[in-house]
Amino acid sequence: MTATTTATRSKAEIATEHASRYLQQLCKHFAHKREVSFTPTEGKINFTAGDCLLAADDTTLTLTAVANSAAELPQLEDVVARHLVRFAFREELKIDWRPEAS
Repeated sequence: MTATTTATRSKAEIATEHASRYLQQLCKHFAHKREVSFTPTEGKINFTAGDCLLAADDTTLTLTAVANSAAELPQLEDVVARHLVRFAFREELKIDWRPEAS
């Protein structure tokens, strides 16, 4: 993200006992095509539209989408959510993105 762009952010806090597993699956999946860094409890995926920050604890996976522009935020949220739903097919996750101050 460049200093000249205004980031638009949203956050989703997802209740799951498998937060660390999903964080690592998402990061490993996107690492084939994107710049990614992660540990079992934190991650960052760099997309063309912005970044997704991930945090996991025993009960919650927190996703923070930081888009390069307001127009790109829905796309960023969608790509992360679609992949997470695919990895978490054994449970029904509630992914509710909420706007966050930049």
